[in-house]
Amino acid sequence: MGSVVKESDASRGNKEDIHALTFYRFVIDSLPTAVLTVNADFKITGFNPWAEKVTGYTKAEAMSRYCGDILQGGMCQAHCPLRTAVKGKKPVSLVETTIRNKRGETIPVRMNTAGLFSDAGRLIGAVESFQDISRLKALEREKDNLISMFAHDMKSSLTIIGGFALRLLKKLRGIDEAKQEKYLEIIKNESGKLELLIDDFLEFSRLQTGKLKLNLTVTSLDKELMEILDSYRLRASETGIRLKLENEEALPIIEADAHKLRRVFTNLVDNALKFADKKGTITVTTEETATEVIVRVEDEGIGIPHDELPYIFDAFHRGAGTEGKSGFGLGLAGVKTIIEAHGGQVRVNSKEGKGSVFTVVLPKAGSSEGGQ
Repeated sequence: MGSVVKESDASRGNKEDIHALTFYRFVIDSLPTAVLTVNADFKITGFNPWAEKVTGYTKAEAMSRYCGDILQGGMCQAHCPLRTAVKGKKPVSLVETTIRNKRGETIPVRMNTAGLFSDAGRLIGAVESFQDISRLKALEREKDNLISMFAHDMKSSLTIIGGFALRLLKKLRGIDEAKQEKYLEIIKNESGKLELLIDDFLEFSRLQTGKLKLNLTVTSLDKELMEILDSYRLRASETGIRLKLENEEALPIIEADAHKLRRVFTNLVDNALKFADKKGTITVTTEETATEVIVRVEDEGIGIPHDELPYIFDAFHRGAGTEGKSGFGLGLAGVKTIIEAHGGQVRVNSKEGKGSVFTVVLPKAGSSEGGQ
């Protein structure tokens, strides 16, 4: 008979340690954030795929080098987050700083750091996670710029309104009727611009708080869409663009906030006209399923770059091709907010140079969130 060899406790313990280490490495490599680990001398011992992506260095290039040599962080010299975490023996969270990638580009990041200590309190190393917040910083700058534009445009309209109102008041008897009508027309147009600006600002406020109240009533989408397209036909014809409504069967009456849905489809048609090629076609198509009403707005315009599609509904996002176009980057964010408040969803498909299709899906039943 063969002898039975019993696994020693030490051997079993070593295997468990190896399995645990393999598991931890798997977790760190799978995290959707950049993570690096260092030993007690602050030399890199771990560098996950997201760290490679953010810094541009491969794991092989980073291993065994000082973390400061790889990250070249804005706080590395005077206020290194890793050294602060190690010295204080407590994590340092949500520090905003910069690093320099392999190409020499400065990247804003948000960092979390912590020292790694043995049970006896001996320093083993440290771990640092960081996220590229370039897009967040760009949106913050855009937001600040657009708020300044809000204020500038509102002041401009108010100045014009005040100026012409003052002329009318001071020289009412000396101004002929034609000039009075001209001045009043200017005042009316500028007050209309001001109203639109205030609507956009209020929309922004609702987006920031995440609250949007709906006034639900019985609504005919067919009627709303026909009226919207009719209001745009003159503008479209002036640029050679054809507007087309394809709805073979009448849509059912739904319970919705008609005013806010008009804002949604007005925005989508307006955007399609802004970015459409001359002499192209904008097609609005409707259909229904057992539980939903679907509206598609399709254009033959410049399209949306693939890398911008995930951000197209973000507040203040203004992508390629928007230079010189009116708007504050709030329209599509407002569309998403309104449709989701109705319990629906909005999607976009687009190819650069081939146009875009915005699809709005609304439930036939009324939204449970309306009126909250």
